[in-house]
Amino acid sequence: MRRPPGLSVRLKLTLSYAGFLAVAGALLLAVVWAYLLRYVPDNSQGLLGISPNRYLLVHTFAPAAAAAMGFLLVFGLVGGWILAGRMLAPLTRITAAARTAGTGSLSHRIRMEGRRDEFRELADTFDTMLEQLEAHVAEQQRFAANASHELRTPLAISRTLLDVARKDPTRDRAELIERLDAVNTRAIKLTDALLLLSRGERGHFARESVDLSLLAEEAAETLLPLAEQRRIALDVTGGAARTSGSPELLLRMVTNLVQNAVVHNLPADGTVAVHTEERDGVSVLRVENTGPPLPPDLVPTLTEPFQRGTARVRSDEHAGVGLGLAIVHSVVRAHDGTLALTPRPAGGLAVTVRLPRAQLSRG
Repeated sequence: MRRPPGLSVRLKLTLSYAGFLAVAGALLLAVVWAYLLRYVPDNSQGLLGISPNRYLLVHTFAPAAAAAMGFLLVFGLVGGWILAGRMLAPLTRITAAARTAGTGSLSHRIRMEGRRDEFRELADTFDTMLEQLEAHVAEQQRFAANASHELRTPLAISRTLLDVARKDPTRDRAELIERLDAVNTRAIKLTDALLLLSRGERGHFARESVDLSLLAEEAAETLLPLAEQRRIALDVTGGAARTSGSPELLLRMVTNLVQNAVVHNLPADGTVAVHTEERDGVSVLRVENTGPPLPPDLVPTLTEPFQRGTARVRSDEHAGVGLGLAIVHSVVRAHDGTLALTPRPAGGLAVTVRLPRAQLSRG
């Protein structure tokens, strides 16, 4: 990248160093002139014809002073150029790293050595930013690839069904319509989930006071038929847990948690416990379920989009689209909260959501 015309920072610093040095030399000479020469007699013969006079000292001192000023100026320019180069060397490395990152390569790191000064802190901050940016870009690339794959699957199935129907006109049309409807419904659910996830990531929504306990009761009432069908005991306990946010997004968060707890449970006679409370200045929602033991290395990946552990894959109508906990994580972050997933020793998962408690307005 070509730099626009004008003085470089190194040249400006060099001129500044030389200028300050020249000014300091001039001030020193002025002090010598003011406080030394003023006490020397100003006549052509000197004191009794023996001691030097001001005339002789000035004519002797002036060439030496001029030579000293010239030396100071040259020394200031050369030394300032070298010193400015050494001072700006870390900035040159940071600029080169930024230029490399601008080309799309985010794996480069500065890793500056030496004492921790301002340039070292800037380089370390830049390296941290590159690491976060690289991780974010990689996550977005995986998300785009997985989303494309997930969206392509129902479209490919629909095309296959239509091709089969076109080649075999005698095929049962009712069965074809039913299968196409199921595939289309899954595609719509996936699209809605992607839009909701995007909305949660942007964080653009109106905030109002929301009680998590009421949302938990509503989600439990909605999913009670599913729990009864699977012979899962669904229990909601606790008190009010008020927070500030989007009622729609928070309801979707609670519903996803309860649905995951019901679906990923024991084949029968399992339990799902939903508890809400206010504690230590935060509103807490805890959803805990029984189920098969979860590998420790699987739990951290459950909030990633389209990440389905083998032990959690379902083949029925509630298989979902792999975005349940990803949406929960997105909504929690958009509401400035935290999400903790803990595998239970006896099997199953305990999910704890902590959101800032809403401040009650005083009338």
